[in-house]
Amino acid sequence: LPALPVTVAEQNITYDIAFTPNTIWITSFAGGTRRSTDKGLTWQRVVIPPDNLNSIKPQDTLDFCLSPIGGSFCSEGNLNHRAFSVVAIDDTTVLVGTANGINKTTNANDIYPGWVKFNHQNQDEPVSGNFITALAFSSNTIWASTWKAEKPEEFYGVSSSTNFGETWQTFLIDERTHNFGFKEDNVIVATDNGAFRSADRGVTWILPNNIVDKESGVALKTNIFYSAASQGNDIWLGSDDGLARLQETSFWNGDWKVYFASQPLKSDRDAYCYPNPFSPRQEQLKIKYSTGGVEASVTIRIFDFGMNYIRTIIQNALRNRTLEGAPEFWDGLDDNGNYLPNGVYFYRVDVGDDEPLFGKIIYMQ
Repeated sequence: LPALPVTVAEQNITYDIAFTPNTIWITSFAGGTRRSTDKGLTWQRVVIPPDNLNSIKPQDTLDFCLSPIGGSFCSEGNLNHRAFSVVAIDDTTVLVGTANGINKTTNANDIYPGWVKFNHQNQDEPVSGNFITALAFSSNTIWASTWKAEKPEEFYGVSSSTNFGETWQTFLIDERTHNFGFKEDNVIVATDNGAFRSADRGVTWILPNNIVDKESGVALKTNIFYSAASQGNDIWLGSDDGLARLQETSFWNGDWKVYFASQPLKSDRDAYCYPNPFSPRQEQLKIKYSTGGVEASVTIRIFDFGMNYIRTIIQNALRNRTLEGAPEFWDGLDDNGNYLPNGVYFYRVDVGDDEPLFGKIIYMQ
């Protein structure tokens, strides 16, 4: 079979990885599905069905092009050759998620595995959509993040199967899911609207309460989550704005710890803000400062370029911050709850009776 050589780095992004005995499996967008049996020294293309076939097996006589896009090399392009997710259910069963559905092989160790494709169009009880951004397997259940692809009857959601793909149930309609995590038989679904958790195979879904660090009082303010995992009684959630760990005592209850990626301050008289430039419609500004590791009264205010007052973030708040301490947050709004014109703004940090600290903010809506 002819295969389009995809060598452009941005179209060879590896989105997922899985392992079977002596084999590594990867899904790399336009680079397709590949596997290695020599610990990554060499990689072989994995042939899965084109869009117009629901299955292939080694004894078939096949005539198609292994290509994610049509063009001069191949007249036809196949959404099913754009690979985004992969999971190994056992030593011989592998699932590959593409932009055209879920592909399953039960003879993954063969030189040329056979594949069966499941998508929204070829089953009576199908997945919600054909764009499979994540796959997971736990408690004899396949979980799939099933986004809408090209057909109008498809929809965003979560799909699960307890019979290895023969039929599917759909949940969390219209949610854009990014990944799955598990704690015992509970499933946690990371989405754009929070980390949904179910203890009854999807009948009910519950979000955590406010995620606030027990020690620092800093809150994780985003709703966008990309990953989830657990170890023992600890649950970990990865978001677009930081990492959170719950030391759980009961369902979604316990002590939270919030981690933000940032550079430590150079001294107790240093302060900075990030991200900078700052877009308030996308995220919150973080202002990092130190109190020298002792409790002190802190006030932080925002001013425009002419040093006209805009907003007080905290006033005479007792804080204890080290060089690697937690930041304060600004949502980009003034005292009246309005967004500001694009431009340069300043923050002022007053710690106790020390000289104030100033910094510049580049504000871009």
